[in-house]
Amino acid sequence: MSVMSGEFSEREKTGGPAGRAAVEERFLLDWGLELPESIFRFGAFLGSLDPVGERALQDLDVSPAGIMDLFADPGLRPRDGIDVRVHGRYYRDPPEFLTFLHGGSDGLHHGLWFDDGRLCSGVASYYNNDGGGIDTRSRTPLEAVRAILERFWRDLDDDVRDDDEVTARRSRLALLRDALTAVETGERPEVGIAYSRAYDTAIAPVDPDRITTLDGAGALASGGSALDRPAHNGADEYKFATYMYALFDDAGALRESVEEARRRCSAGDPTEALLLGRDLHWASVGDPTREALANELLVTAYRALDRPGLAETADAHHRHRSLPKVNVLETTRK
Repeated sequence: MSVMSGEFSEREKTGGPAGRAAVEERFLLDWGLELPESIFRFGAFLGSLDPVGERALQDLDVSPAGIMDLFADPGLRPRDGIDVRVHGRYYRDPPEFLTFLHGGSDGLHHGLWFDDGRLCSGVASYYNNDGGGIDTRSRTPLEAVRAILERFWRDLDDDVRDDDEVTARRSRLALLRDALTAVETGERPEVGIAYSRAYDTAIAPVDPDRITTLDGAGALASGGSALDRPAHNGADEYKFATYMYALFDDAGALRESVEEARRRCSAGDPTEALLLGRDLHWASVGDPTREALANELLVTAYRALDRPGLAETADAHHRHRSLPKVNVLETTRK
């Protein structure tokens, strides 16, 4: 079930602060996470859209998903035997990733990013069915939607057709942009390719607070790495990936790496367990050995780092990684 704007409109009218409180309570109870103000702005924005705005979102091929289903009804429960924390969770999603938007080709989806296990630090996205890593350049859900809109606008600029449908789509997207920039990103006057070059495809700066991981998102940690990994965005991604996949294919080398991560964690530094766990999670590709090692290392690291919500999510995901569908909520309450 995906939330559409009409549902948000009714909740805004009848639920008000009480509705928001129920959503916040649900996520704190089940995920151990504090939702950011930006996701409530996103929900309110969806609820404010008229039919033209809704059609514009359809033009972008995106729709609310994952956690947004609980914004429509915080009391929904998962199907029997399934942990609610895997709702909207794709096979490669790190525990820090909480899906709120789906759309586009090759399984593109966006999620809130909680790398300290409590507070949201921004938005992440990646193509679940394609190559490439996780992009963490967007700060808020609406900023992510703006980036998608401007990519589509760029494509319309390249469209050689001059027919009524192209004109109508451009008109709808312009109105959607006006509505969005009245809430966020209004300080960015660029559109289309100029916007993408300025904010969407610019090289991300090195982040000294995070350490390189195979998934491209980096991990929040301050300890040491067995590989002396550079800071996030500071590695040669191709060389790093080549090395890590070769290591994972070597049973002896992998065993030694896991033992080193365990040893360091037992000695009080869970950083290597976190890094190697994230890498194995991303590169599991259905391999039960990699899946099990990833789960062990991640749960151990998150607990040592006092990130219990992420530890519980990692464990829940491990139990349910073979689910054929990511939607696990019942559409009505029992």
